[in-house]
Amino acid sequence: MAVFGMKVFAGNSNPELSKSICEMLEIPLGKSLAGRFSDGEIRVEIGENVRGADVFIIQTGAAPVNDNLMELLLMIDACKRASAHRITAVMPYYCYGRQDRKNKPRVPITARLVADLITRVGADRIVTMDLHAGQIQGFFNVPVDNLYASPILLPFIKEHFHRNLVIVSPDAGGVPRARAYAKLLKSGLAMIDKRRTDPNKAEAMNIIGEVEDKTAVILDDMVDTAGTLVEATRTLLERGTKAVFACVTHAVLSGPAVERISNSALESLIVTDTMPLRDEVIRSGKITCVTAARLFAQAIRSIHNEDSISTLFEILH
Repeated sequence: MAVFGMKVFAGNSNPELSKSICEMLEIPLGKSLAGRFSDGEIRVEIGENVRGADVFIIQTGAAPVNDNLMELLLMIDACKRASAHRITAVMPYYCYGRQDRKNKPRVPITARLVADLITRVGADRIVTMDLHAGQIQGFFNVPVDNLYASPILLPFIKEHFHRNLVIVSPDAGGVPRARAYAKLLKSGLAMIDKRRTDPNKAEAMNIIGEVEDKTAVILDDMVDTAGTLVEATRTLLERGTKAVFACVTHAVLSGPAVERISNSALESLIVTDTMPLRDEVIRSGKITCVTAARLFAQAIRSIHNEDSISTLFEILH
């Protein structure tokens, strides 16, 4: 079957990012409908011919998470049944990624379940960014391109933070990422030893590394309720840090997150637009957004042209 061209569609999760990606690809966003029936069931319709096309469906795991995930599944199914040549699910933020292992009895591995749903319904490839755990790629039986936010965040850090810098990992799992940034920035490296008591609750216990009289940049893949971030900021300042900033890929920012950040001693939080930012986030004054649209557009173009995208996987190996 001949491939007639690339077509990009999007659900309702992050329309601004989807539009920006298509602008950089210099193609129109595909016509589609993702609405609701009167009883709340999701209704999806692809509004143009996709037979033989190389289809990309952009849908991030933003709230309402379950609705957006269902939209993605239905759009994949619709394109599959309409004889699309290849379907790539572009998920800037992979939802349910935190539940990636069985850490106590009688709990699901939901990250694997979501992977099964996406592939079984017909996705041929996945594009995402900064998975919560890299091993989630192994849950898929199709190619997974886990992009890094480093080509976006590193230039920002270099431009705005110059001297006496220390990169701080909020937990042991984030140390490889923080070490890679610290090496390229020729800065110090520190780690916060934290103990999580309940989901979305963590207590920062100790700091490993030299942070006194330094400017600290906390580096993480996501910020949800911001409890860990605020506690880490407090602990760093108690240890003599001059100022604390944070760079985070996915701005989930649920519950009291924005209020906590606004009332905290954190100087500012830098995030990407893999998640849509609510008005209260934009108004907070402490949160700066840098776009990931160009990186996703480059990945989509390379995949469509059957070019290598290894140049996009910079730094964090």
